Amino acid sequence: MKSPITGEEMKLSKERRSMDFRKETFEIVYHYYKCEKTGEQFTTTSLDEVNLNQVYNQYRDRFNIPFSDEIIRIREKYGLSAVKMSEILGFGVNSYRQYEAGDMPSVANAKSILMMDDPKFFIDIVDLCATIDDKAKAKYIQKAKLLVEERKRNIFYLNFKEYLMGNHLADIYSGYRNPNFEKFTEMIIYFSEKMEPFKTKMNKLLFYADFLMFKQSCFSISGVRYKAIDMGPVPNNFQSIFEYLDNKGDINIYTTEFPNGYTGEQFKAKKERPFKAALFTESELEVLLKVATVFKPTSTNDIIELSHLEEAWKKNVKDKSVISYEYAFELNQI
Repeated sequence: MKSPITGEEMKLSKERRSMDFRKETFEIVYHYYKCEKTGEQFTTTSLDEVNLNQVYNQYRDRFNIPFSDEIIRIREKYGLSAVKMSEILGFGVNSYRQYEAGDMPSVANAKSILMMDDPKFFIDIVDLCATIDDKAKAKYIQKAKLLVEERKRNIFYLNFKEYLMGNHLADIYSGYRNPNFEKFTEMIIYFSEKMEPFKTKMNKLLFYADFLMFKQSCFSISGVRYKAIDMGPVPNNFQSIFEYLDNKGDINIYTTEFPNGYTGEQFKAKKERPFKAALFTESELEVLLKVATVFKPTSTNDIIELSHLEEAWKKNVKDKSVISYEYAFELNQI
């Protein structure tokens, strides 16, 4: 960005700052451009969004307020329109629609929305709603009862997915996304199609995709947590996840023996299992493409070395710690 005062290019700067929101104070990594000659500071619309999203995300985390995708998920599992969901909750329809679009609910409204995730609570609230006719009530209650029975039947599968991905709520260690097994699976399929990487390289590609997305938007793609090990950043439970996807038939993993005696596990996509691009936003697809393009010519050993230059790895490898997505703002190899 050029300085509107001098016309010269300005350097992107970052520093710790405190910002207030709803009578609460939050510390963020504030992004701005600085004119070296005048000392004036400037931001763009995208930088303002990054700065404000850090505040909003911390507020949601502190008061357990669901993100818009979670609000939409809760509504859609009952097959309701936004109008009907707002009616059942007793909210104004415009307010509720704004929550789904990204506006911040009050703490009280957020609690009501989260409680609706429990089908048993949903049934009680629908039954008490005086503005819905008996026929519609019966339909909505039947849907909720089916969800209860479905969960009972699939409890092992659901618990296993939670074991693989973690059942944590959205926070700074998940990139302020709830774990999304389906999207994480598609990320693996995407990189398998693009470059057939070995396992160690795959782990780095996933890390760079999630952290680059967070750097640009303050949200990860998959909601996966990463930890620092000697070979670089890796997703939690990556070995179990990869084995599960191989056994399930979503990908093929082949073991290759090298002349030096080492073996490697290579990912290859299956023609009958194409990548599901519809699950991703345009900006998420752009990030996946950028990561694939930048690192396609990079060897496994080289991408390990590159990941060792990232603060996300250097600051966490000693304790093998889970990596805060805040380190995304310090990515320097992409």
